[in-house]
Amino acid sequence: MIQDFQGKTAVLTGAGSGFGLECARIGAKLGMNLVLVDVQREALEAATEEMRAAGVQVLAQRVDVSNRMQMEVLARSVQETFGAPHLVFNNAGVGAGGLIWENSVADWEWVLGVNVWGVIHGVRLFTPMMLEAAQADPAWRGHIVNTASMAGLLTPPNMGIYNVSKHAVVSLTETLFQDLSLVSDQVGASLLCPYFVPTGISHSERNRPENRPAEEQTASQKIGQAMTDKAVSSGKVTAAEVAQKVFDAVAANQFYIFSHPQALGAVQSRMEDVVQGRNPSDPFAHKPELGASLRAALRTPG
Repeated sequence: MIQDFQGKTAVLTGAGSGFGLECARIGAKLGMNLVLVDVQREALEAATEEMRAAGVQVLAQRVDVSNRMQMEVLARSVQETFGAPHLVFNNAGVGAGGLIWENSVADWEWVLGVNVWGVIHGVRLFTPMMLEAAQADPAWRGHIVNTASMAGLLTPPNMGIYNVSKHAVVSLTETLFQDLSLVSDQVGASLLCPYFVPTGISHSERNRPENRPAEEQTASQKIGQAMTDKAVSSGKVTAAEVAQKVFDAVAANQFYIFSHPQALGAVQSRMEDVVQGRNPSDPFAHKPELGASLRAALRTPG
């Protein structure tokens, strides 16, 4: 729980766009020191220029969050520049879809590298720093927010690789919450589970590293990309609104952060399937025509 953000330090991954950039804007208004992290150079430079113009101290580093050594350099830089961060937003993420057996090894390594290992590195490097600061000062408060997705609480078809990565983040963050509660009352954790919000995630391929080359897209991957593009671009909740929910949750020590609480009915159905031992429910029960068209497209030869 952090109720006074003035003068506190925030580490924000994926800070060049989407939730990361909007959280940086809120942090700047609140007078925070900002550590901006992104793999996309132009977006990072633009964000850095904007935040410095707002009059706050900024440390900007171009980092691939899946890279252990780059993240360790980042952590040392944060410690040397600002000391232990008060807010860590492990937010960088990429998306990929298609039938789960059609994803290449490079797809799996890329998506799990950013979405899961990026969060792992953020947690393993910054949590000890934060706990040490808390132990030295009873008034010190810190908070870690990890970005998962509603796909971390559901299993929508044709996007399995993304689902797997986000379910891992849900488990990691729930466990982090429990582990922190064993050792400190001064450092908290929250889990962000957005639904379809207009951000740059549907165009993640722009940041794909050269050592994880994409293969020619399969039919299911092309269909998945088109569906995701449509859903994300038509989202009515903005990234700025979600960013405000993040800060409100940190101030209130609220764990679960949902952009679309109305989507929780599907989560409840999934939990009931588990508890009652039922086969997984039809994800298209509310829009059967969508399920029918997807099945038809995937079952059409060629």
